Amino acid sequence: MSFVEYGDTIKDGDTAIVFLGHESMFPVKVQHGTVTQTKYGVIRHSTDLIGKKYGSKVTCSKGGWVFILHPTPELWTMNLPHRTQILYSTDISIITMMLELKPGSIVCESGTGSGSLSHALIRTVAPTGHLYTVEFHQQRAEKAREEFREHGVEHLVTVTNQDVCKNGFGVSNIADAVFLDIPSPWEAIGHAKSALKAEGGRICSFSPCIEQVQRTCLAMEEYGFTEINTLEILLRVYNVRTISLQIPDLGKAAEDNSSTGFDSSNPSNQGSPCANLQQGTVQFKSGVPLREMVGHTGYLTFATKSLF
Repeated sequence: MSFVEYGDTIKDGDTAIVFLGHESMFPVKVQHGTVTQTKYGVIRHSTDLIGKKYGSKVTCSKGGWVFILHPTPELWTMNLPHRTQILYSTDISIITMMLELKPGSIVCESGTGSGSLSHALIRTVAPTGHLYTVEFHQQRAEKAREEFREHGVEHLVTVTNQDVCKNGFGVSNIADAVFLDIPSPWEAIGHAKSALKAEGGRICSFSPCIEQVQRTCLAMEEYGFTEINTLEILLRVYNVRTISLQIPDLGKAAEDNSSTGFDSSNPSNQGSPCANLQQGTVQFKSGVPLREMVGHTGYLTFATKSLF
């Protein structure tokens, strides 16, 4: 099993996603002799998981059933253990696009955190690219190494435990892109410029506060970065539903019905537009935004390393 290469069959040691519903799923490490408890009953790894195909419908001990899904960066973002605040797919998608990442790209990242963005970056640059990720916190760095190893992507990532603001990324002039998600990104702009290739590259900084953005933009200008711009991505979800509205009585419907000989009591006419007019309502499909939505997450500041 690997997050960047699809495997058809569930094997011992794999990380799988137990899908109970769109709002209920969780990761599980598959192991011989282990059981997993769900609200539908017990899942026995040896008999219910190992050897089955990903996507299989598994019946639990109480008669309920779940689906076992192959892990992806998107599913991992929704289910990972939170060691820090994480980036979600809305911001991750714009980051990978604006940094112009592709298979073979070299990316530097700080900090690693819970690894949400890291998994997406690895999948994007695979199979020939590489991610250099720096984490200040020792325990988080060690846990990230362990997860990358379990997820079969350790050959695509190098995890370093150090302060990127003081010691940089540990590489020079090899990166196509740099991503910063740290409290004081302006202190790491010089190291980011050193890590980028001499022929140029892209940089992105994620900050929740506008004061951080202001200082970071000033530092980018000082180090000669160009095309500096800041974005905020807001996701607004719509529900499509049927709405009934009363038709205003303008005195014309009754005249039209009498002139055409329309009989509203005839069952064959009940579904016609005239029937709806007679009943005084009309139904149509409408997109309605949710009453609550995820608001501000952070500001994304992008810039390009100048060639001059």
